[in-house]
Amino acid sequence: MIKVAVVGASGYAGQELIRLLYQHPNVDVSTITSRSNINERYDNSYGNYIKISDLIFSENDMEKLSEEVDVIFLALPHGVASNVVTEELLNKVKVIDLGADFRIRDVEVYESWYTKHGSVPLLEKAVYGLCELNREEIVNTNIIANPGCYTTCSILSLAPLMDKSYIDKKSIVIDAKSGVTGAGRGLDLSTHYTEANESIKAYKVASHRHTPEIEEQLSNIAREDIKLLFTPHLVPMNRGILATSYVRLKEEKSIDEIYSVYEEFYKDKYFVRLLPKGKNPETRWVKGSNYCDIGLNIDNRTNTIIIIGAIDNLVKGAAGQAVQNMNLLFGWEEKTGLDYVPMFPI
Repeated sequence: MIKVAVVGASGYAGQELIRLLYQHPNVDVSTITSRSNINERYDNSYGNYIKISDLIFSENDMEKLSEEVDVIFLALPHGVASNVVTEELLNKVKVIDLGADFRIRDVEVYESWYTKHGSVPLLEKAVYGLCELNREEIVNTNIIANPGCYTTCSILSLAPLMDKSYIDKKSIVIDAKSGVTGAGRGLDLSTHYTEANESIKAYKVASHRHTPEIEEQLSNIAREDIKLLFTPHLVPMNRGILATSYVRLKEEKSIDEIYSVYEEFYKDKYFVRLLPKGKNPETRWVKGSNYCDIGLNIDNRTNTIIIIGAIDNLVKGAAGQAVQNMNLLFGWEEKTGLDYVPMFPI
């Protein structure tokens, strides 16, 4: 049994993380912190924990936490983690950061999209925690950069094709749609019920911060510089991401050939479900789970592969992936505490 702390537990991702950790057989959630709810009971913020949790929010003291727990989960706003994670801290405790601070290896790229980085030397040590791609590296690190929600769905959808010479790597377009929990729990006019309900809109067109993260990871697989178009949309649902990716073929390929590539790539990846030919993912079939569903299609008229991926943005896109990373870090079976049937109906 290990002890864990969740720093920034008052947001949606932090709550989802605690929900999963409470059901994990090898974990004791010993500490939760918040900047705004210090000394308040957790079940005052989230009524689903009444009679389940006696946790009380405490002040964030990273040095103290490093002496008391085995792993710290950081669910903090972008730009905060890099100013509280140090080399000295990592000598005492493992850190899994759900924010963006350690996801992008190139500091110039990070600072051009986010803010000034507070721990540049640690960027070389951080491992990008997409378990399906970096399993071997994850087990040997003390700091994991948990991937973003859009990036998880987009990268898993496209990764098997990235080293193939028969695709046009300059043609990649990703059209993604997310539920409103992706914007967090803070007050924002755009996510008020009357603003978001009965409407769908694109946002941060040509400027979303997940773009360089997707490009960097796909470039690593392709072994060449990948530039792509990524457009996110807000849809009136609580959970879920559906990402539709388009890639032009340089030569004709059958759906059977493309399907075989994906089957081989994901043959031992438990949480990726490659759907039967002719079937495409829906967000309702992954809700509350750590699965990523992928459907494959080819438009022979335009010689284009169309890949559709679906995840729960709070689970595989955040908290579930963090638990999956923890399992690898501590040598447990990857699906421990995560092997849930998706929730339906809800």
